Amino acid sequence: MDKMSSISIAIAWCLAWGDERQPQFDITVLQEMREALNKNNTKEVPEAVKAIVQQVEELQSIKDDYFPQTLDELKHQYSNLWNKTTKIGLVYGGATKVKNYVFDSAKIQEIRGASGLLDRINQIDLKAFFNDDYQPEYKPNLYQAQCTDIRTWLNDNFHQDFNLSQVLIPELIIYSTGGNILAFCPTAYVHDLADAIEKRYTYETLTANSCAVGDTFRLLEIRFGLLKENIEDTPWLEWYHKNYQKPIIQAYFGYPKDENERLEVFKTRKSFNEITTKLAVLFNQRRSGNHIPGRKTTRRYSHMFETHPYLVRDGGENHSAILRVDKLARETSFSEPSVRKYLFGDRAKDGDPKEPQWYLDSKLEWRRGIVESWVDRFNKVFLEKNQSLKSKYYGGINPKTVQIAQTLTQVSNASNGFIAYIYADGNNMGGYIQKQIKTPQKYQEFSQDVELATQYAVYQALAENLHPHTLKGLNEEESDLRNGDLIHPFEIITIGGDDILIVVPANKALEISQMIAERFEGILLKEVNLVQVKPQEKEKKCILGNYKLKFNNPFEPKKIHRYQPLNAKRSECELSTSIGVLITAINTPIYYAKELINQLLKSAKERAKKLKKVGYHGGTVDFLTLKSVTMITSSVKEFREQALTKKSPQNLKLYATPYTLHELRGLLTSIAALKKAKFSKSQLYQIRSLLERGKHTAILNYRYFRVRLKQGKSELENDFEKAWCPPKNENNGGNLAPWMYDDGSLEDDKSGYPLFETIWRDMVDIYEFVEEAEDEESENLPVEVES
Repeated sequence: MDKMSSISIAIAWCLAWGDERQPQFDITVLQEMREALNKNNTKEVPEAVKAIVQQVEELQSIKDDYFPQTLDELKHQYSNLWNKTTKIGLVYGGATKVKNYVFDSAKIQEIRGASGLLDRINQIDLKAFFNDDYQPEYKPNLYQAQCTDIRTWLNDNFHQDFNLSQVLIPELIIYSTGGNILAFCPTAYVHDLADAIEKRYTYETLTANSCAVGDTFRLLEIRFGLLKENIEDTPWLEWYHKNYQKPIIQAYFGYPKDENERLEVFKTRKSFNEITTKLAVLFNQRRSGNHIPGRKTTRRYSHMFETHPYLVRDGGENHSAILRVDKLARETSFSEPSVRKYLFGDRAKDGDPKEPQWYLDSKLEWRRGIVESWVDRFNKVFLEKNQSLKSKYYGGINPKTVQIAQTLTQVSNASNGFIAYIYADGNNMGGYIQKQIKTPQKYQEFSQDVELATQYAVYQALAENLHPHTLKGLNEEESDLRNGDLIHPFEIITIGGDDILIVVPANKALEISQMIAERFEGILLKEVNLVQVKPQEKEKKCILGNYKLKFNNPFEPKKIHRYQPLNAKRSECELSTSIGVLITAINTPIYYAKELINQLLKSAKERAKKLKKVGYHGGTVDFLTLKSVTMITSSVKEFREQALTKKSPQNLKLYATPYTLHELRGLLTSIAALKKAKFSKSQLYQIRSLLERGKHTAILNYRYFRVRLKQGKSELENDFEKAWCPPKNENNGGNLAPWMYDDGSLEDDKSGYPLFETIWRDMVDIYEFVEEAEDEESENLPVEVES
């Protein structure tokens, strides 16, 4: 037999196990089959299971572009796979309401710990169920003992007929990232595995919500979607051509324009995608508390903690306190969920799993295990393989002298007391999966590609824009660090799937955001290497899929970009990232910042959707500078509509966010021009205050201040006026600065259009958070692939 992919081995394992709790062959036969099919083995497949392996080979040999016009054709072409009674289990699950759990506390250490604990369960614990031990490249056996303990827990809780860990193998995992897992499973153990996933989250976190569901499918359904019990009764193409105009059919398959498009949407739906969609529906039903047939457990009753009025509560979650600690910087009361978050956030250096003595004295049984921080991964996984970026980041500083920032105050120390929350999420992920991902193998590759692109885009952006910071003027009793100590000036709260939440110094926020979005696309297009490799070496980790767009329409940059549209490069990646950036003082409550960055991300995504209609597939960024906690008392959208939009005598919009990546680069260039022109801050603020007095007043005042400049006039004219503010009719030689004209062509509601908008307020808001441009261009670093 030819060696098989992990997906093929998984399907063969499920078929060979059978539909019962006891395997239809001896367990040693299944193990020999798995070893024989492994790419690194030369053993023969046992005779007893050769027929099963041949069925899997036949299934996997079906070409991606093959689709039968009738079920009779499918039956005739693949008679060996028709009406097979043995089914294959599929389980989908993960954490839900993640932000509620992570931001339940206002303390950064507990937020960090909550996020890290969820990551550990998804990346380590659940994979350990399948005997897939997590092995960091820099220390392969770091988690071996911990994964053994996890399997012991699994078998102690799920051991009917067989220990559950004996039923599961690593190849069954399709993906386990971004807080979710999708995996094959022998039919009889589907509900056991789903219960184990939910129980592990509750056992470790106590209060985090999780959900997992499973179902069973026949072999042909893996390739051609859901089929009826009698496969011949399945509605197929002839039925679809007759009924495609019915509303319920359109809601399921889409809205095709012609016969060719009807065939395409039907083929797209009738694939592995239809199975995962069914699991997603079951997932939502169970998450809502509905009963799932076959499940003995229920999620109708969420966790409850005693709330007697005379009990002492913890500091943030209002759960009953079980522990009072006076050995920290200040006396602290912990509930059991909050102490777990605190311990996990209190990152142990060098992965030391030992808890502090005050916790050991409490006699609580829970142990956090090994803690691998994001800074460890940044150093050991990324910088060690990118020596030029390591040199750029450390600049001659001994890496061993640089410590992890213990509080956000220390991160803000690198930017005069201001920090920036950067919250990023992928665009078009669901649409791409529905249209392009039709097999389990493609699901697996897609998940790995997105995870790699997300992580390494963040690593590269941090390495190129930040340097270790020396603490100064610090007055913190809670921290062990003192003035003069060196820290990594960033905090990675989470990087999971296509989600990113990090905290960086405010003065580097926009540059980092722009680079994350650009590198994400560049990595997926294979224009940017994940790490540096020598010419004679091969990159171990690489992007497997092809994410380059196939363009059918001409590129019209003037409909997309407001900044030098003719100089804009066309976005060529099918996937992109939208980002919300909140620049704020360190005293802004985290729960308040969380709400604002959610709104900013949503605004950036809405802009991306509008621009997609005119052919833009790249990233977008929305940002807000919050220098006062009470600056916004409503939502960001309401604040902008009520305070920054004027309807008379002209329609004026006193801001221009969100921006495309090309526009954001232009915004930073324009601010650099302002700095070079030595525009005084008082004049910047005066022009900003006059914007709301009307279009002509603002133009006259801008022209008055600009002509009086002694230096930098040409830069300001080229990088601001000509770049952003051309008149509606560019042939008349007029000048709108500081305004831009918007005819409302992208809007569904054109009642407030045309209007004039300006980037001036945005420039003034972030003026002090943009540093002078350096002479060296980061694009020249050898991390880029030579064109």
